[in-house]
Amino acid sequence: MIFFKMKRTRLSSLIIFVTLTTSCIAQNNEELFTKAQKFKSVYNYREALPLYQSLLKGDSSNVNYLTGASYCMTKFSFYYSPESEKMKYYTTAGYLAQKAIKLSETNAEGHYVCALALGRIYEKASSKVKIANAKAIKTQLDRSITLNPKIAGAHHILGRWHRTIAGFSAVEKMMINSFFGGVPEGGSYQDAVKSFMTAISMEPKFMLHQYELAETYYEMGKFVEAKLWAQKALEIIPVCEDDNKAKKDTEALLKKLK
Repeated sequence: MIFFKMKRTRLSSLIIFVTLTTSCIAQNNEELFTKAQKFKSVYNYREALPLYQSLLKGDSSNVNYLTGASYCMTKFSFYYSPESEKMKYYTTAGYLAQKAIKLSETNAEGHYVCALALGRIYEKASSKVKIANAKAIKTQLDRSITLNPKIAGAHHILGRWHRTIAGFSAVEKMMINSFFGGVPEGGSYQDAVKSFMTAISMEPKFMLHQYELAETYYEMGKFVEAKLWAQKALEIIPVCEDDNKAKKDTEALLKKLK
């Protein structure tokens, strides 16, 4: 009788210990995630990325950890990693995004960060490779915007996608028709302007949106509009690496417009 009481006591103690340990881990993860999100919200990818990576070590099936890590990995690599390592980061970011999508197909952020990673992977590829992967990127963007039309970054990437397709030469478009079944739906400068305008309406103080709109007008030959939006962009105070790069690019664009 005493033996069974001792066993029950030990079992109860074990249950309490496991419960407390699990609770502590959950609390620590919650605090770590909050910290990671805060760094991400102020564009501090150097600090945010290792926190998301640490969270993934404890729970690699958490969609929020996966999308956060994917986004920060793409951004961190673009600005801070050596050229020789960028593709490794982008590929890993794409893998994390695709894993998030498999776990939750209706997660708009997952589709967005997947498009972000794919865009970087194929950014410097040949026209043929870009064309081959254009539909995959567009599919991710369309799904993200359908699920959550308020992700400004998705509209931004869609704007760049439309501009890229619109800027293909006659020979490249002929190649699309011959080998890839025609130009993907969309792909006009007007669609690009619309997407960038949408992104600006959501994030009016994010300089990169306004620079990309100015660049689009420049490619269209609408130099008055290009100059107007370039000047608007430079009125914004840079707060992150995206803005710092946009400022340099905008200043260079204005020099071409003089």
